[in-house]
Amino acid sequence: MARVGGRWPEGNSEIGNLLRRNGLNAAGIGPVEAWPSSLRHIAEMVVNSRQPKFVAWGPELAFIYNDAYVAIFPDRHPAALGKPFQQVWSDIWPQFQPIVQATLDGQSQLYKELLVPMQREGRTEDAWFTFSYTPLRDDHGKVAGILCATMEVTDQVLAKRRERAALDESREKSATLAVVNRAGAAITAELNVDRLTQIAVDAGVALAGAEFGAFFYNVDDGEGGSYMLYALSGVDRRHFDRFPMPRNTKVFAPTFNGEGVIRSDDILLDPRYGQNAPHSGMPKGHLPVRSYLAVPVKSRDGSVIGGLFFGHSQPARFSDAVEASLVSLAGQSAVAIDNARLIRAAEVEIAQRREAEDQLRKLNETLEVRVAAEILERQQAEAALQQAQKMESIGKLTGGVAHDFNNLLQVISGNLQLLGKDVANSGRAKERISNALSAVERGSRLASQLLAFGRRQPLEPKVINIGRLVSAMDDMLRRSLGEEIEVETVVSGGLWNSFADPIQIENALLNLAINSRDAMDGAGKLTIEVGNAFLDDSYSRIHPEVAAGQYVVLAVTDTGSGMTPEVIEQAFEPFFSTKPEGKGTGLGLSMVYGFVKQSGSHVKIYSEVGEGTTVKLYLPRCFQSEDRIANGDNVPATGGAETILVAEDDEGVRATVVEMLTDLGYYVLKAKDAQSALTVIESGAHIDLLFTDVVMPGPLKSPELARMARERLPNIAVLYTSGYTENSIVHDGRLDPGLELLSKPYTREALARKVRHVLINRAERHQTNPVALPGSGRLRDVAKANLKLLLVEDDVLIRMDTAEILQDLGYDVIAPTAVNRASNSCARPI
Repeated sequence: MARVGGRWPEGNSEIGNLLRRNGLNAAGIGPVEAWPSSLRHIAEMVVNSRQPKFVAWGPELAFIYNDAYVAIFPDRHPAALGKPFQQVWSDIWPQFQPIVQATLDGQSQLYKELLVPMQREGRTEDAWFTFSYTPLRDDHGKVAGILCATMEVTDQVLAKRRERAALDESREKSATLAVVNRAGAAITAELNVDRLTQIAVDAGVALAGAEFGAFFYNVDDGEGGSYMLYALSGVDRRHFDRFPMPRNTKVFAPTFNGEGVIRSDDILLDPRYGQNAPHSGMPKGHLPVRSYLAVPVKSRDGSVIGGLFFGHSQPARFSDAVEASLVSLAGQSAVAIDNARLIRAAEVEIAQRREAEDQLRKLNETLEVRVAAEILERQQAEAALQQAQKMESIGKLTGGVAHDFNNLLQVISGNLQLLGKDVANSGRAKERISNALSAVERGSRLASQLLAFGRRQPLEPKVINIGRLVSAMDDMLRRSLGEEIEVETVVSGGLWNSFADPIQIENALLNLAINSRDAMDGAGKLTIEVGNAFLDDSYSRIHPEVAAGQYVVLAVTDTGSGMTPEVIEQAFEPFFSTKPEGKGTGLGLSMVYGFVKQSGSHVKIYSEVGEGTTVKLYLPRCFQSEDRIANGDNVPATGGAETILVAEDDEGVRATVVEMLTDLGYYVLKAKDAQSALTVIESGAHIDLLFTDVVMPGPLKSPELARMARERLPNIAVLYTSGYTENSIVHDGRLDPGLELLSKPYTREALARKVRHVLINRAERHQTNPVALPGSGRLRDVAKANLKLLLVEDDVLIRMDTAEILQDLGYDVIAPTAVNRASNSCARPI
């Protein structure tokens, strides 16, 4: 135990004298007299030690050190004695706090060559120490402080570093010598100029200790020089990509003129630098260059091949020895480049001769093949032309047939529907009428498929999301295919929009699904997938009928019997079918093909016998927002009391539709062609809807009739009908925007819905933008007067047409075949 009384601590140290003075009040532990014996014992040992040591004791870790420790922090002595450890070392406390805490937790620790930034003589300097930390326990065995024995090893650390630096320098010189040896051997042996110059630049950077180096090839542009970067070392090429090649300035000119070496310890201070008006020095963003060394590379004939350039961001980095080494390197490079050029020129000449000989040989060898290929190419072009002409002929044929055929079907269908009302109480008659109407529907479907294959059907494309459309068809497909067919629908996320006719998409998908059902004999799995696809240029080259780009792909895959390549080749031809007699028309895939081509899309079949079939429809991506698709089925199939003008050249169709509209409650006027319809319109009659056939004889066409009708009756609605529209209201296969079309043949219900739909749209349009019609509604008031008119007209046809029109308007018409003009007879009420 340390002595409590008498002289304490023993010894004549400076710190011992300070502790013996009265008044030292250590932080957290009070005056020396109050220190516990355990602390006094440790403190006496530390104070008399010749090794730098300190004790930190008590709740505030009062700092007690010895004379040897004073040399470590002379600026803090003697003020630090007895002060809290954290206060004394506040500048480095974040570094030492974990060490102190670990020691207080009972852990002994040793740190060798620990770097500690020290405040000495008013400045911070790096110092290295070896520390030993030991926990100290009080009289009760608890950790009450720490003991640290330390030694500053800064001189030793720095000596080690100098030793390592000297060793590194020696190694660097050896490496440089090795680089020189390797570069000389490599440059001499290399015949490729690109690799040769790269070897030279890499070696130059190593020799000079430059941060980067480059070889610029000298190109004469007739305007004082133009230089091309050939090789670069030390930095990435992107550092120079955004800068122009060097200009013929006072700094670069001596090198590219072959005048000699340019070496500058600081190029920014060189009088030649920045003398290239209107420019001034290096461009903004250029790598920093202070030390600069440039050596010309001259050919054996004295011309300058280019220059080796080296740079460093610090000044005075290139010595005389470096310059001499690089001059030697440039000379070796010049000789090697000259040799490589000579050999390359000889190789090029030999290669050109061989190429000419090979071309002559191949020309002779492939003449027959090229002639055959040329003939095949012409045959393919002729076949493509014949196919296009065949399609055009089929289109015209199907268009003409469809027009007349659909008119016939319309007369049959309309009269059957009207007849159905007359025999409503006869079960057998109704059954026969139903069978006949089914046959009409099949005939209509056949005509529609012919038009689809011939690309003559009127499309009504909209911006649609095919995924939503396919999902909405799920229930219908399952009902159509039967319970034995498992249907899986996969719609990719982030699906693009497409521009297509949604009705024709549905028809195409239904056709493909039914074909798949038949191929699976009524049992199997059908997978429908919708996703985004990109057709690249390579695909477009193989399939020249489709352009590369972004598409929405609709794929239908079955587990059926599959197809042979021969069947795939004919699959899209009309009336081609592998089904048994009477099981198919052979127009399903033809319709899909026609619709796809008419829509500017692409279709592809993938199939193997026994493995099933996948048919993919590629529809071009549309960047517009999705359209709202109106559902015409929501319009009630009811009639009304409006006035409808029917313009139809086919007498049977005209009579049928007039009766059907009259039966629906409408007041109907009729005309046999566009000119007659215009006469009715110009009579002043009130007309709510013009229901006109698209294709009618005569000079006045239906679109022109509709335009003139709207000029005279701004509130009139127009509904077109036709079995085949030609190009009157359909262009590029698409129905003109804003037009309404009811295709023949149509049912009474379809007629009722479409007429009601058009009239409702007209009413909504004119509620927003009403137009006053003078005299509107007077016609029926006049008709109710039961007036009689005498019609005098010499031309028989005009007399008959006018009489029919006036009768439709409600007049009682007298039209004698001959009248004595002298009698001054005139039409008057009788």
